[in-house]
Amino acid sequence: MAGHVLVGADGSESSLEAVSVAAREARERGLGLRIVHAFVWPHMRAAGLAAAAQALREQADTVVTTAVEHARAAEPDLADVEGEVVTGEALTVLTARSKEADLVVVGSRGLGAFTGLLIGSVAVYLAAHAECPVLVVRGRADADGLIAVAVDSSGDARAAVEAAFGEAERRGTGLLALHVWNTWSAEGPDHHGALSPLVSNISELRKQAGQTLTDALAPGLAAHPHISVERRLLEGRVRPVLIEASKEARMIVVGARGRGGFKGLIMGSVSQALLHHADCPVLVVRGGAEHHG
Repeated sequence: MAGHVLVGADGSESSLEAVSVAAREARERGLGLRIVHAFVWPHMRAAGLAAAAQALREQADTVVTTAVEHARAAEPDLADVEGEVVTGEALTVLTARSKEADLVVVGSRGLGAFTGLLIGSVAVYLAAHAECPVLVVRGRADADGLIAVAVDSSGDARAAVEAAFGEAERRGTGLLALHVWNTWSAEGPDHHGALSPLVSNISELRKQAGQTLTDALAPGLAAHPHISVERRLLEGRVRPVLIEASKEARMIVVGARGRGGFKGLIMGSVSQALLHHADCPVLVVRGGAEHHG
C-alpha cells in the first residue's frame, strides 16, 4: 500500500518512541501510518501446546493494539492508522514492506522480534536494503535546531540533500549543510591499504571542497529558494566531525554510501557511526530508493 510511513513495533519502550515519531512523520507528510509486529511462530504441534500458541498470538495482538493506541494518542489528528501482526523475521518483513512505504522508522533498541539485534544490525541492514529512506530514532528525538545534511559528490549524498530540503520545508526550519575534508588526497588509501601522500596545495583542496558543497546544494536551492542554508566546510575525520555536528541538529541526513569526503566509507563506517553515536535522529537515504519523502 503506497502513501504511508512504516514502523516496526515489538513492545519495547524504544519501539513505542519510534511509533510516536512515525505518527508525527506521517501527519507532517500527509500520509497514513502502518504499524507492523513481525513474529516467527514456534512449531507447536505437540499435544497440549495449543494454549501456549494462543497466548503467544494474544501477546502479539496486544503489542500491535498498544502501539496503535500509542500512535493515536500521540497524533490525535492522524486518522489513517493501521496495525498488523505479520508472520516472519522482522528485518525481512520490514524490508519487503518498505517497497510500498515512503519512510521506515525504527527505534534504537528493541525486544521481542528485535532481541539480540543491536542498532547497527537493524538500521544498517534496512538502510542498505530498504526501498525507501530509513529514519532511526535516537539521541534527542524532540531536538530543536536545523536539519543537518552530510554532503559529498556521490549519488546517495545528492539524494540525501534532496531529502534534507524536504525535511526543512516540512518543519519550517533551515538547513545545515556539512562537507568534511582533510589534507589527504581524494584518492584515499591505495589498493595496498596505505594512505596516499599528503596534498601539498591545501588552498586548492579547500576550494574544491567548497565547490563540491556548492554543486551539491544547487538543485535544492533552486527548488527551495526560501529555505535558509548554513554552509560549513569542516576539516577533520568524517565520523567524529559529523557526530559532533549532530549535537546541534534536530535531525541529520546522510547518504548510505559516499565518495569524496566519504571515499571508501560504506554503510558500516560513517552511517553506522552516526546510527550508534549521533545525538539526534538519523535519516539514511539511498540514491536508488524510489521514494525520498
